[in-house]
Amino acid sequence: MLEEERKYGVPSSFGLPRIKGFKAVPKTAKRLEASYYDTEDLRLTRAGASLRYRTGDELPWTVKLATDLPGVRQEISRAGSRGRPPAELVRLVTTLTRGAPLHKVALLRTERQRWDISDGHRVVAEIADDIVTSGGQTFRELEAELKDGPPEILSTVERALLKAGATPSDWSSKIARVLNVIEPPDVVPPGEQPGSSAPAEALVTWAIRTHVRRIFAHDPLLRLNETLPNGDTPVHQLRVGARRLRSALRSFAPLLAKAWTSQLRDELSWFAGVLGAARDTEVLRARLRTTAALDPLAPLDQATVEAIDAELTKRQAKALSIASKAMRSERYVQLTALLTEATQSVPFAKPSKRKSPKDAAGDLVRAVAGLTAEAPDETWHQVRILVKRARYTAEAAGASRDNLKSLARLQDLLGEHQDAAVAAEVWLSFRRDPAMAVTAGRLFERERALVRQAREGFSRAWQELSEAS
Repeated sequence: MLEEERKYGVPSSFGLPRIKGFKAVPKTAKRLEASYYDTEDLRLTRAGASLRYRTGDELPWTVKLATDLPGVRQEISRAGSRGRPPAELVRLVTTLTRGAPLHKVALLRTERQRWDISDGHRVVAEIADDIVTSGGQTFRELEAELKDGPPEILSTVERALLKAGATPSDWSSKIARVLNVIEPPDVVPPGEQPGSSAPAEALVTWAIRTHVRRIFAHDPLLRLNETLPNGDTPVHQLRVGARRLRSALRSFAPLLAKAWTSQLRDELSWFAGVLGAARDTEVLRARLRTTAALDPLAPLDQATVEAIDAELTKRQAKALSIASKAMRSERYVQLTALLTEATQSVPFAKPSKRKSPKDAAGDLVRAVAGLTAEAPDETWHQVRILVKRARYTAEAAGASRDNLKSLARLQDLLGEHQDAAVAAEVWLSFRRDPAMAVTAGRLFERERALVRQAREGFSRAWQELSEAS
């Protein structure tokens, strides 16, 4: 679950103010004792994450992970015995710990008084007044946490607290304050995208950091089997991150240290391959429903569609299990270490050994020039790969929005082409079962019609792009 909260420092004389339009309902005071776990060099705390065991909670073990939104963290709690962090939670922080052992780093004792903030119909927020003691230091802190209310409720609460003498906390968490952690995280964020006139080193570094962030952000979500708010899936985003980074390394290889680039590309290829089967079945299951419903006037046999989906579900579960096992492997841990190091310092080739980056756009133009409507699916798929390389290279180089939009449209059309072509062959494989033959054949025919439509759409889009250039 996502936890959105704001923290404040308050003097010893502070009293909870009245919040206009809302009622503060006091709750039973609690005494909490929390043991925090981290690596020797505090990798979790420096990254804005934490792993703790807290008495008094129904699920005493909790991991908190930072998100891209200020004040918002993801909170995952599990049962377990004191002193032994659950393996599931330890795996959730793999990209942060990179296999380093975890041990107890601090014990915090907290006297907590809470209030439900109600609008008369529901609890929209909660305020916790904490007096924290640890290692000879004591401090008081207020937390305002969003509950069943709109995000702006926290701003309303904040105005009342600030007026009463509270000040926004300089610390992201209690454990960071106790340990006085001010060092930055190991994974360097990308920052703002450099302009097209920036040095090549800055553009490459930004691209690498951006793709690593995508991979690391979706690692725990896949482990938790969560669906993203927009309906997308973590396995998709992880695979996109791995493939985009690999493509960027290929495009900028002439500027990079050869041995380093080769090793990282090989490991990314392995990881993307591990995710491939899970993503492919994910796409097929969604596509099955869409293709089956294409012509409401000629409905397909629903029982057969359900039988095909049941088989795909089995394949998907197996593929996800394989991906999960791979992400628990030492090889994956080493990959996270390589990716972390890549955000810190990119090994560029010596200036005397550098060459110009490959002309991704030129390769694409030449490939399309020889493309025909009758060419095999594989030929069209190779053009799709070149479109993706051209787009990713253009993104990293700070190309114009119009250029990127055109390349994205071409990629979408060829992505639809590839999905339809692959699906057609999968549906055809079900014809071996006589009971499924008719429905499988009709699914195949619909997909091939979509292949033709995608080819025509691509040809038109390419012509429009050429005329506009």
